[in-house]
Amino acid sequence: MASSKFSALQIGVTWQRLAGMIDEAAQTFVRTSFSSVVRDNWDMAVGLMDGQGRQIVQSSRSIPSFIGTMGRTLKAMLARFPRETWRPGDVVISNDGYLGTGHLNDITMVTPVFRGERLIAFIGSIFHTVDIGGAPSVEARDSYEEGLTIPICRIVRAGVENEDVIAFLTDNLRAPDDTLGDIRAQFAAYRQAQARLIKILDDEGIDDLDALAGELLDRSDRSMREAILALPDGTYRDEIMLDGFDHPLTIKCALTVAGDRIDVDYAGTSLQIDRPINSVMNFTWAYSAYPLKCALDPSTPNNDGSFRALTIRAPEGCLVNPRRPAPVWARHLSGHYLPPVLFGALAQVAPGKVIADCGSPLWNVYFAGKRRDGGRFVKMFFMNGGHGARPGDDGPACLSFPSNVATSPVEQFENSVPLLITEKALIADSGGAGRYRGGASQRLSFKVVGKEPVTMTIRHERVKFPPRGLAGGKPGRAGRDLINDKLIPAKGRYILKPDDVVTFETPGGGGLRPPGERERRRIDDDVASGIVTPGAAARDYPHQVADEAADD
Repeated sequence: MASSKFSALQIGVTWQRLAGMIDEAAQTFVRTSFSSVVRDNWDMAVGLMDGQGRQIVQSSRSIPSFIGTMGRTLKAMLARFPRETWRPGDVVISNDGYLGTGHLNDITMVTPVFRGERLIAFIGSIFHTVDIGGAPSVEARDSYEEGLTIPICRIVRAGVENEDVIAFLTDNLRAPDDTLGDIRAQFAAYRQAQARLIKILDDEGIDDLDALAGELLDRSDRSMREAILALPDGTYRDEIMLDGFDHPLTIKCALTVAGDRIDVDYAGTSLQIDRPINSVMNFTWAYSAYPLKCALDPSTPNNDGSFRALTIRAPEGCLVNPRRPAPVWARHLSGHYLPPVLFGALAQVAPGKVIADCGSPLWNVYFAGKRRDGGRFVKMFFMNGGHGARPGDDGPACLSFPSNVATSPVEQFENSVPLLITEKALIADSGGAGRYRGGASQRLSFKVVGKEPVTMTIRHERVKFPPRGLAGGKPGRAGRDLINDKLIPAKGRYILKPDDVVTFETPGGGGLRPPGERERRRIDDDVASGIVTPGAAARDYPHQVADEAADD
């Protein structure tokens, strides 16, 4: 192995300082943002790439898909604007779903960092905007129906905002102040991060960031390959059923371990459909690489080097690699199934490194209408299902994987829209039984308290096929959607009248290992807390409960 020009101490200290710099930039973005989806939900990411476009570090509360797509979007931006055409103060923007995170609601921006006359790095950021024009709907038949596509272009040229780009955004968005406010908040974060980066390099005496990045990436690469080498060679398969629309859909996975490499192949997956749940290859790549990193090598720095040993493939034209212009607005309804199907395959060779199915894909709801003051609103509310049981412990309640968005504070949400949350409670018996129980899901009810109707759009999964248990664990409880206590389809747009109540019951996490292995004290604690009812305990753990009755 070639000797490094950097000491291990310098590499460790500098990487920690770079990570702190990016977290500080993310905090600046969040604290100066206009929208609740950034400010409260943290549906965003900030990242640092070197002069070659290789990702070095990202904000610690980043959305996993954003981490995985940012560098790939930068490559597309560099193809449009070669390195030599970038100038200090430039900001390049796009929300093209097929080049970015998979749908139009996520906007990616990148700015260069110069040291004197030399371009040394890029700082990128991604954020979700609730409105992107158009009429995003679960009935969309192509991506053109889903809103405004921002082509790769400069929103800022040499520090001056591009008035043409600002104008077409303003004229196409229902709430341009929120979106443009979030965009400009990122400009502030960029300025802060640029100054910090130069100071860190000066303090550490580092002239060549690319060389440091290469060392970091090589170390992460070696660590991941060592983890893969610990697995026996072979091909391991799993498949998972999706609720779909008119009929169920299937994602199939073949995970092949060969020496220090892993190949993931989604051949056999259902073909793309003309509804907006197709996952573009960028999104598929991100949500395939991320769970493998979590399972095999979670503690080393997360960067592009971590993924050199991975090959991820899917047939063009399938659900997880669609051809443009397939609709993609709700691409997480397929993409969030990739971690559980990968874990299902990996469980055959490394059962102690994976979790049971979570209550994901992530549930959310869009509300739109008029506020009491007559102004229009478009609000999104996130709801987590139960987490899958983990090796050695139960799954947490209402904490879903792979997405990590935060939920909005109830009081703040109610203060901004004519809706009242009348119930927010854990659902008993919703986590799958097992030696380790799946996490409980939740019930939320929203009542229209204004005088005007409210339009609601939902796009939920796991109502037909609940989260699976793993290694003998039982499945979690399926989800349900109701209006005034009547079941409704989980994908659709509805008009809620004043005093209507909509209720969401998210899916529970799957259990891990056979229920007969669960300790009696854990069962007693579950019943005492109310998370498991006595009847369910007797049904799911008959031997332990019978033993306890006999002891009594």
